[in-house]
Amino acid sequence: MKNKQPEDDLLALIALMRAEIGTLTGRVSQLEHGLDERASAGRGEIGEETLLAISAAVAAFLGVPARIRQVRVVHSKVWAQVGRIGVHASHRLN
Repeated sequence: MKNKQPEDDLLALIALMRAEIGTLTGRVSQLEHGLDERASAGRGEIGEETLLAISAAVAAFLGVPARIRQVRVVHSKVWAQVGRIGVHASHRLN
């Protein structure tokens, strides 16, 4: 008669992993739903720390303090693309 213990242990592990995957799938769905709600709201709150960081960056770029009148959250892949172009352009190819 064969030893069923390793098979039983494996089946129990598979069942446990399936349950954990189900739990994680539910959590990911909740997070995605929350992101969808925030994106559809259109206007998210921008924290004070973020505004201060933006203000400091603008002042450093211009060399003088500037009044920031409006800050909008823009969802665009262009920023990432421009950043990648800058990194690639900074490398010497020779």
